[in-house]
Amino acid sequence: MIFETYSYPRAAVIGNPSDGYFGKTIAFVFSNFEAKVQLYQTPELQILPERLDGTNFNSIQELVADVNLAGYYGGMRLLKAMIKIFYEYCTANNIKIDDRNFTIRYKSNIPFRLGLAGSSAIITACLRALCLFYDVEIPKPVFANLVLSVETEELGIAAGLQDRVAQAYQCPVCMDFDRDLMESRGYGHYEELNAKNLPHFYIAYRKNLSEGTEVVHNNLKARFEIGDPKVLQAMIRWRQITEEFKAALDKNDYQSMHDLMNENFDLRRKTIRVSQGNIEMVELARSVGASAKFTGSGGAIIGTYTDGAMFSKLQNTLNSKGIEVIKPNIVNN
Repeated sequence: MIFETYSYPRAAVIGNPSDGYFGKTIAFVFSNFEAKVQLYQTPELQILPERLDGTNFNSIQELVADVNLAGYYGGMRLLKAMIKIFYEYCTANNIKIDDRNFTIRYKSNIPFRLGLAGSSAIITACLRALCLFYDVEIPKPVFANLVLSVETEELGIAAGLQDRVAQAYQCPVCMDFDRDLMESRGYGHYEELNAKNLPHFYIAYRKNLSEGTEVVHNNLKARFEIGDPKVLQAMIRWRQITEEFKAALDKNDYQSMHDLMNENFDLRRKTIRVSQGNIEMVELARSVGASAKFTGSGGAIIGTYTDGAMFSKLQNTLNSKGIEVIKPNIVNN
């Protein structure tokens, strides 16, 4: 029997990057792209490589282009680390798993290193497959924490928790990472939202802006830990922005949501270095009347638009600069 599981890219709607710093955010996953894992019983345990795990190149130029696009690592280390964390979780919680072996493989068409949580999507799909294969149930908040621990603790990649929460719940989620909750039980308060109540969103990305999340988060974390006043104040405001956005969402106040998304990015730009290519994407989107902010750490943006005419103008304007624009198919469980 072949177990096939999926996970999807994440778009941070509001509040990022405060999720790693006791903040508050809203995010959803969308099915325009996917990470897929297949797992089936075999005599030996084997992890099969995918395209990004390749080590053969036709030239030095091809190797450099591959590294610039996808980084130095593929997905095999993600699967390997998740299998290890899953086993340790089961052992620590006295969950008996049998001694069957398996072969596991993954495929992903999620644009890589653009702040769409492509790596955690692979890890999430892997954990789902392991749970199905060994018939193990893991509560969603704990599930999200395990996925995060693969990156932050096992592989040393700086990251926030919201990606994994949205991917664990597979619906729009309002997440409160209150310090007392995080320190007492290890996870925050997560409220599922109905995708039907959300405004019209677009997502745009430029593949040549790929940059690992650790580039942003390592510096931000260091500044947060030393008590940089600029960073601390920004974290407070990002939390407030999310609360105001949620109130506007409840009232269908689309203009306020538009303004808050713009403020989210403007505050980020004042707090963290943003490359000119990313700034250009945001400014181009805003030039046609749409709101715009990062979906994650950079390379992709998200915003609201009012109608089909604005979306067409948005597409034409950004496409002329080599920027892809899509309407996200928001997953709602």
